Amino acid sequence: MPRRADRTVAVLAYPGMSVFETGIVTEVFGLPRPEFDVDWYELAVCAERPGVVPVVGGAGLHTPYGLDVLAAAATVIVPGVCDVTADPSPELVAALRRAHRDGARIMSICSGAFALAGAGLLDGRPATTHWRYADLLARRFPQVDVRPDVLYLDDGDVLTSAGSAAGLDLCVHVVRRDHGAVIANAVARRLVIPPHRDGGQAQFVEAPVTVDPDDDRIAGSIAWASAHLTEPLTVARLARQAHMSPRTYLRHFARATGTSPIRWLVDQRVRASLALLESTDAPVEEIAAAVGFDSPVTYRHHFGRAMRTSPSAYRRAFRTAATGEGPTRRPRAAQSGT
Repeated sequence: MPRRADRTVAVLAYPGMSVFETGIVTEVFGLPRPEFDVDWYELAVCAERPGVVPVVGGAGLHTPYGLDVLAAAATVIVPGVCDVTADPSPELVAALRRAHRDGARIMSICSGAFALAGAGLLDGRPATTHWRYADLLARRFPQVDVRPDVLYLDDGDVLTSAGSAAGLDLCVHVVRRDHGAVIANAVARRLVIPPHRDGGQAQFVEAPVTVDPDDDRIAGSIAWASAHLTEPLTVARLARQAHMSPRTYLRHFARATGTSPIRWLVDQRVRASLALLESTDAPVEEIAAAVGFDSPVTYRHHFGRAMRTSPSAYRRAFRTAATGEGPTRRPRAAQSGT
């Protein structure tokens, strides 16, 4: 496999797997993206035993790549395992540990977290998995700080995600980390998915099967708020937009989104600031005002909670990756999330 040390991605294939999660990884990291004019990823599908890997539905996936290629990749992804009660093989454990020791970024999708935990890579770390398996992961691996109520967790060199669709969110998040918001949003548009779902969003939102007309009012208020991020927005104002009382609005908003209006609003403003940090030379104080925060102090506080870094550190890390050059433009007031 041709290698670029910082862009090689390997995903594990194993007998009895569903190809959906492998397809997610292939779609994000495996397709060529010449339109972006950046050093894109090089993907290898790897198996413990190269050759034909039988998958769900009676088909077979053929790969010439083994665990040696997996262990040598810069990013290693383990999709959901077939048996959450079984331990990973000694060979896979050795490959995962070698990759981690050599500085690789290790990721899991859904129950793939059990393989990472079995290799000891989640010890003392926060991690998530599909909500169905969270209790079992905590029981089997008590040294892991299992977070059952999030979509994904980025703990630097080890990242975990919940169900299959959350794996797609995590993959786009990684593109954002590597290439910035502009390219991540472009990938999301090609996939016809939202540009960003906060990793802290609830995995499972209880909702009625029938169409609730109140959900349309919530959606309308969200769309309106997205276009008015810089204005003073309160629950009362959003509730008026939806023609509800504040108490009713809070209940329906939580049922529809799995979060509160204020948390959603803060997240949208933080996300709207990312592209400004990446593509402009504006002071942080100006960016805070441009996305609707009352003060730079409030902005820095919420940014740190959401991104686990400061706006200035984010800018240093992402401005070159996003544009290939220093930022030059000044911000305009944000109209929607990035």
